Amino acid sequence: MSRDHSEPAARGGAEAEYLGLLARDASVEAYEQPVLLARAEGRPADRIAALEDAKRLALRVRAELEGRRRREAELSALFETAHDLAGLRDLDAVLQAIVQRARSLLGTDVAYLTLNDPARGDTYMRVTEGSVSARFQQLRLGMGEGLGGLVAQTTRPYVTDDYFHDARFQHTHTIDSGVRDEGLVAILGVPLMLGPHVIGVLFAADRRARVFEREQIALVGSFAALAAAAIDTANLLTETRAALAGLERANAIIRDRSAVIERASDVHDRLAELVLRGGGVHDVAAAVSEVLDGTVDFTEAAEAPAQALKSSRAEGHAVRHGGDWIAAVTVGGELLGALALRGHPHLDPVDQRTLERAAMVTSLLLLARRSAAEAEQRVRGELLDDLLDARDRDPRLLRERAARLHADLDSAHVVLAARLDGPAADADEEAAARRRLWSAASHLAATRHGLAAARDGGTVVLLPLAAGDTATDVARRTARHLGTAVHQPVTVGASAPVTDLAAHPEAVAAAYAEGRRCLDALHLLGRAGDGAAAEDFGFLGLLLAGERDIAGFVDRTVGPVVKYDDQRGTELLRTLDAYFACGMSPARTKDELHVHVNTVAQRLDRVGRLLGEDWQAPGRALEIQLALRLHRLSGPDGR
Repeated sequence: MSRDHSEPAARGGAEAEYLGLLARDASVEAYEQPVLLARAEGRPADRIAALEDAKRLALRVRAELEGRRRREAELSALFETAHDLAGLRDLDAVLQAIVQRARSLLGTDVAYLTLNDPARGDTYMRVTEGSVSARFQQLRLGMGEGLGGLVAQTTRPYVTDDYFHDARFQHTHTIDSGVRDEGLVAILGVPLMLGPHVIGVLFAADRRARVFEREQIALVGSFAALAAAAIDTANLLTETRAALAGLERANAIIRDRSAVIERASDVHDRLAELVLRGGGVHDVAAAVSEVLDGTVDFTEAAEAPAQALKSSRAEGHAVRHGGDWIAAVTVGGELLGALALRGHPHLDPVDQRTLERAAMVTSLLLLARRSAAEAEQRVRGELLDDLLDARDRDPRLLRERAARLHADLDSAHVVLAARLDGPAADADEEAAARRRLWSAASHLAATRHGLAAARDGGTVVLLPLAAGDTATDVARRTARHLGTAVHQPVTVGASAPVTDLAAHPEAVAAAYAEGRRCLDALHLLGRAGDGAAAEDFGFLGLLLAGERDIAGFVDRTVGPVVKYDDQRGTELLRTLDAYFACGMSPARTKDELHVHVNTVAQRLDRVGRLLGEDWQAPGRALEIQLALRLHRLSGPDGR
């Protein structure tokens, strides 16, 4: 009876003791202590038996609790991974988290993930956790090699308890060396599946022999499925982003094309309106400037960049010049100028065609203006012909006709004789070149308030002489302008300035003859394509001048000295004459004049200030001596 009562008491005491161990989450070894202690103390057999039963029951409860905690941790890890996948932003971060959690839950030394590389036809390490070998972390495996190759071929998980003694898969020196460097022994591999295709393998490995349980293999399989889903989601996101970027680029291109087409339509309407209402070249430039949001100018051919203008003319398209665009404006074979778009180095092709269309419209406007101008040019030519041929015209009528052409016959003018230089292939080409020369000269005369006419196989031009200009300046400038306009050398000879042409129209004919003689002299001197006036030839100008203007030559050469002597009563001319007669020797000159040598030096210094520092240069000295002789011969005693 006492035993019946003592047995439940012993069992109750044993259970209470083991409940305490369960409550403290004691280690497995701690559950042996109560039994060992009871035996050491010589406790009754029923007490020891009760402790053994309580121990077995407590260990089962402990194992169940540990399994529940493990499953809870696994579920938590899977849930966190699924949460990471739902908010996928960085694929590498998600894969790294999967590998870390797999290693942590399985308690392995190493976990790693490999992915297939279709481009290279092999497999590479994508993520490692716990690895210490650089060679292992950089492994690349051929398809079908190693444990991963077996997993990929069979699409099933595989476990090896001892990697180096497992003959089920293909060993290679590269893989074995990497595994040996890492010190791995037991390895579990689970495939990453996208549909029926294996895209990689998730591994868990230990550096000691180990048996992986079915639940652990299933857990790694779950992580592998999540990793595959993460990769698939990342691929879809990448494709979606690429598609969206492509759509955005397409929309941007469509918007840009639409804007460009609208601009082209706008400028087409504006240019058509300009043509219909008779607008000018600068109106076209202003309209294109507004539409293209830039600065467009029309420039003369001589002022545009030569190489860009040449290229645009040859290609028939606008060409880039630095940060600008140049579109040649041509009529037939004649280059009239260019439209220049400033500050648009990267011009859209449609806008480029808009600029080219504007250049074409400019050509049409210039052609229309030329048609109207040709009538005016004929009138200008007729007036110049009358001045050259009909010397008995009424001065009042001449002035009225000139006024209608905005010319002033009472102001100083220069008569220019212009002629083409350069070989012509045939008579037709020569005639065409002469027409271009006459057209360019007429245009120049119209813009400079002058007159022009075709004559003697060339062109004669009457241009006003601006203040500060000389006949030489006008001749050279005209030669350059006409040569650029006709793309061929043009030689120009100029007369001395003439005035009061309405009252003395005969002066025009005489000046034209003088200009032609200058023109002939330029050809004889090999200066084709240049411009000059009689004054440029020094005393040779006396031979070229129609009226042999001796007084003018003397005045241009030594006039300042003559005037100085007349005003101050000095003897600079006499000193200058003696200086040349004595071989330009100051010592002999002072003997000739019976003055001190310092006086000679002072007088010659004054001459230098009046005539210029180069007055003793051979060419100048020769002209001065001739002028002195002519001045002396034209004096009262003729000596």
